[in-house]
Amino acid sequence: MINTPIFACKKIDKENLLRCSLGLNKTEYKVFVFLFANDRWFKVSSIARHMNLDRTSIQKAVKKLVAKNLVVRIQKNIVKGGYVYFYRANQKDMIKSNILRIIHEWCESIVKEIEMM
Repeated sequence: MINTPIFACKKIDKENLLRCSLGLNKTEYKVFVFLFANDRWFKVSSIARHMNLDRTSIQKAVKKLVAKNLVVRIQKNIVKGGYVYFYRANQKDMIKSNILRIIHEWCESIVKEIEMM
C-alpha cells in the first residue's frame, strides 16, 4: 500500500497533486487520467460513453487538455465529407517529466522563501 504524503497539516493525494501542478479541474483530470491509462485514440463520443459523462463536458475538457499539451488531437477525414477528431494522451515520459519539473520548481521556490525569512 502506498502512503499518501503528509505536508504540514494536510495530506496531498495524487489527484490533488496532479490537478494543482497541471491546473486541471475535476473533469479535465478524469479525462486526462482515462486517456493516460488507455494508450489509444478515442473520439469524444467514445470517451463520454466510457466515462459516462456528457459529450459537451468531454469536448470542453479535451480542448483545454490539448491547449496544455497533455493530450494530442488528430483529424481523420470522412470519405463522404467532413472530419472527426481523435484524442490520446501525449507522450507519457514527457508528461511525467513536466510534472516533476513543476513540482521541483515549486519546492525550490518554497526553499528560497523560507531562506529569506
